[in-house]
Amino acid sequence: MQPLFVDPVVAIAIAAIVGLIVGSFLNVVIHRLPRMLERGWQDQCAELKGEAPEERPRYNLVLPRSACPGCGHPITAGENIPVLSWLLLRGKCSACGTAISARYPVVEVLGALSAALSIAKFGPTWQGVAACALLWTLVALTFIDFDTQLLPDDITLPLLWGGLLANTFGLFVPLREAVIGAIAGYLVLWSIYWLFKLIRGKEGMGYGDFKLLAALGAWLGWKVLPLIVLGSSVVGAAIGLALVAFKGRDHNVPLAFGPYLAIAGMIALFFGPALVRVYFPGG
Repeated sequence: MQPLFVDPVVAIAIAAIVGLIVGSFLNVVIHRLPRMLERGWQDQCAELKGEAPEERPRYNLVLPRSACPGCGHPITAGENIPVLSWLLLRGKCSACGTAISARYPVVEVLGALSAALSIAKFGPTWQGVAACALLWTLVALTFIDFDTQLLPDDITLPLLWGGLLANTFGLFVPLREAVIGAIAGYLVLWSIYWLFKLIRGKEGMGYGDFKLLAALGAWLGWKVLPLIVLGSSVVGAAIGLALVAFKGRDHNVPLAFGPYLAIAGMIALFFGPALVRVYFPGG
């Protein structure tokens, strides 16, 4: 890969700074996208019933301006510096003292770490840039699924096509492996879904999980799919049992599976080729 920057150390530092900024934007996506989708569904239902959609102020990833949910104080540019502003404000609104969730700086730090690790692993190349985009998207999906148990098509489908596009240039795997990975990723969880439904009479996962695994297959190829499915299942089962045992969580309440697929996908991005050689020697 032809490096985009001469000095890898400078590239990692720049990537971390860009990652902080992207992480700040990811917070907006995580918070607003589910609400945007809900509004869209409500408008569609109204149209199907022959009613006029409810008139509302514009609400998207840009408008309205970010504000404190407690008092409506608009967030100024100085209060929107990733991580630093949260620390200086001591995690509180400057106007009313309402607590600002620690999730905001956490997501920003994850954005920076994702970028820095990607450039450190793959170098200041287009492969490194693509890895950043993949990890940032997985961070957003992880938190959205935790909050809503939704993996929006608005993110999973572009992620799938992005993986196929990246591997058109062979950034991670040959295009043939990427296409098979996308198909196999969807069909694996689709088959498990229907098998579970036939046996238990209820749904065990959502369609978004199929699409997310298909997207990971498109990015990383079919050979890592056993690793992702096994890793996500083990982690998900362990956390689910721990929540039931120690926090009294009702085992009948669905547990979001997307975050564990995303975490396994992140691991596969960095360590997949080495682990694949364990069960596909010479592959």
